[in-house]
Amino acid sequence: VQLQASGGGLVQPGGSLRLSCAASGFTSDYYAFGWFRQAPGKEREGISCISTSDSTTYYADSVKGRFTISTDSAKNAVYLQMNSLKPEDTAVYYCATSAYTCSSYFSPRPNEYDYWGQGTQVTVSS
Repeated sequence: VQLQASGGGLVQPGGSLRLSCAASGFTSDYYAFGWFRQAPGKEREGISCISTSDSTTYYADSVKGRFTISTDSAKNAVYLQMNSLKPEDTAVYYCATSAYTCSSYFSPRPNEYDYWGQGTQVTVSS
């Protein structure tokens, strides 16, 4: 599976961005998409995931109510709509796929995700 992320950029606080991640290859081999982010000097954080079978979703408290994850009908792409962005959202954002389904109770863990996109920079600054 190959993943290509896009949509990052520079945005002012309160603004919005939509990240996209297109999957190609053996796209039947995964059961969830996840979005992670990593700020300088910090560990990679799982912020959202979605199961491809039943669209179960998870959001970290830090993004709940502001970010929305979705997939296309073919489950070959995942999106992250980010609204009301804050400076603390500044990070490199990564998409990934997992052979595990997404739990609505537990944050996605990087070691459970097998294939990763290249990352896209999101900078929130005035």
